[in-house]
Amino acid sequence: MLEIEFAQLSDPGRVRSGNEDYLGHALPATSALARRCGWLFALADGVGGQQQGELAAQVAVETLLDGFRNANGSEPHRALLSRLIQAANTRVLEAGQKAGPGGLSIATTIIACAVRFDRAVVAHVGDSRCYLIRESRTVALTRDHTVASEQMRLGLLSAERASEVPTRHVLSRSLGNDLFVAAETSEYQLHRGDTLLLCSDGLHGAISPPEIARIVSHVSNLETAAHELVGIANQRDGGDNISVQLIRIRSVERVGMYRGRAYKIR
Repeated sequence: MLEIEFAQLSDPGRVRSGNEDYLGHALPATSALARRCGWLFALADGVGGQQQGELAAQVAVETLLDGFRNANGSEPHRALLSRLIQAANTRVLEAGQKAGPGGLSIATTIIACAVRFDRAVVAHVGDSRCYLIRESRTVALTRDHTVASEQMRLGLLSAERASEVPTRHVLSRSLGNDLFVAAETSEYQLHRGDTLLLCSDGLHGAISPPEIARIVSHVSNLETAAHELVGIANQRDGGDNISVQLIRIRSVERVGMYRGRAYKIR
């Protein structure tokens, strides 16, 4: 059976008085639920340039968690997360309409990771990221939905230039801005000893992937690793909220799929 260790931490940083990041997780209460539904981890970073970013982030994450808990387990995680992110987008739009006279424009990023058996499904909108740390190496499982990142993919900017221009912080996709949103989803096989890391840009903007790998790989306790990561991000910058979720894979259950049903591989 899949076994995991988990830790999370969110900090307002050294400049902002409030925290517009929001974290959440849905953990199965029984081994039967773990096999049928799995685990869900979600992190949102409310857009600070608009009003009530913290409301947008909370609504988005809570919508995902509620929908995941109410799912019956028959829907594949890729389809489920895409559906739930669209539902979260609708809820954020509705929350903005109710937030003030005439409505307010509120928005947020979202990064979600569902794990079950030996698989992780990652879905995101915006520039909150998911990394896979395996054998002391960090691999990005998401690509930022920012103007600079989109221009880099089109060949209009070099990777070095894209990391420096002001538009690296301007989102090309977020929840709450349009009636429909396209979540980017992907699926990965997990190995024993892997660690998944979800974070807001307050963390990944201050700490490089090799540094993340070094800290997470050499600190056995995830709570300690989370505090160390947030502490370094605060020392180097601290101008934004900083949030991280760490999911370490202690063991996996190898399965195959036949007509949508899992069967154990011996």
